[in-house]
Amino acid sequence: MAYTIRQYTTKSGKRYEVRYRKPDGVPTGKRGFRRKMDAEAWGDQHVNAAKRDGSFVDQSAGRALVSDIYAEWMDSRRPILKPNTIRTDEATWKTHVEPEYAARQIGSITHRELQAFISGKAEKLAPSTVLKIVGVLKGICDLAVKDRLIAKAPTDELALPRREGRRLHRYLTVDQLLAVADEAGRARIQPTDRKALVLVLGLCGLRWGEMCGLKVEDVDYGRRRIHVRRNVTRIGSEWSETSPKSHEMRDVPMPSIVGEALLPVLAGKGPSDWVFRDHFGRPPRNQSAAGAKSNRTWFVSACRRAGVEPLPPHDLRHTAASIAVHAGANIKALQRMLGHKSAAMTLDVYADLFDSDLDDVARTIDAAVQIASQDVGKTWAHGLRSNVETTENVGIKGVEAGGR
Repeated sequence: MAYTIRQYTTKSGKRYEVRYRKPDGVPTGKRGFRRKMDAEAWGDQHVNAAKRDGSFVDQSAGRALVSDIYAEWMDSRRPILKPNTIRTDEATWKTHVEPEYAARQIGSITHRELQAFISGKAEKLAPSTVLKIVGVLKGICDLAVKDRLIAKAPTDELALPRREGRRLHRYLTVDQLLAVADEAGRARIQPTDRKALVLVLGLCGLRWGEMCGLKVEDVDYGRRRIHVRRNVTRIGSEWSETSPKSHEMRDVPMPSIVGEALLPVLAGKGPSDWVFRDHFGRPPRNQSAAGAKSNRTWFVSACRRAGVEPLPPHDLRHTAASIAVHAGANIKALQRMLGHKSAAMTLDVYADLFDSDLDDVARTIDAAVQIASQDVGKTWAHGLRSNVETTENVGIKGVEAGGR
């Protein structure tokens, strides 16, 4: 037995204490049991069984503050994750989690309490925001379990709101895309750069940050490729250079029209110079389509002049996917072009682009069934003729044998 039972007396009567040693050898105990059998049951469950399966948790460890565990969790992730992810988690903690749980002991938080907290948030906030809150809480609780501060994470098996369905993509036609690019090329400031920028987004499928991260050496005219090696994004007032999303460095095809549009942009620049920078030398500021009627940003203005309903520049990535699919690109080629982690993800995001493939499948199956049916008919007819001929031959031979 890894524990002992000690009886002691209080004003309320006899009580029992479970005395045991923690894994580090320090003696401790659990007091207050009215019956000896209750103390033994607790000792069997929390001391003997836990030590056998390695899940032993010191009851006093649960006194650690949530704020301290959060700080440790964030410090362990800073060298690994992108600054934008860290910034999002910090904002979620400060706005939603810290006011409620920073001063709480981790061992005092129950599953029921957390469920009520999350359900209350779900009534006021978008599902995506609620899931970010749960992500921060789960990170804290999972670390507490790993450090054996608590036996089980209270975030396990929470009922969560469903994430919003994907919004329908808008796809520009080739004519619409070229019209927007031409109008961007008539801008008062940096017209050549802006026309090339629209074509890179709309025909090569780069994200805005990936476009900002292009250097002259990434434009490969020999192989007609653009090398996507980095991502440049704005975090607060600072610019951060990281690897592309999901760390998927890749090469994308460069159509001739993109290469021609880039030639004057690259003229006079060295291999390590940035391809796209504004007239102040900074990465181009992302354009928003919000409030399109009053919006006077250069991209929305180009859309309006081209007779195209304004859309966020990121949606040009969807246009690139649509053009590639209708040009005959297979799903693996599209996956590589867009930098998705798997073809399944590409199919999930752009399932609507492959609806016509279902019609092709139906036609292919119909044709295969028809050919197979014809083959079966021919085989049956051939077999019938063979049986008739065999029967006739046997009859003739029988007559000849009888005659002899």
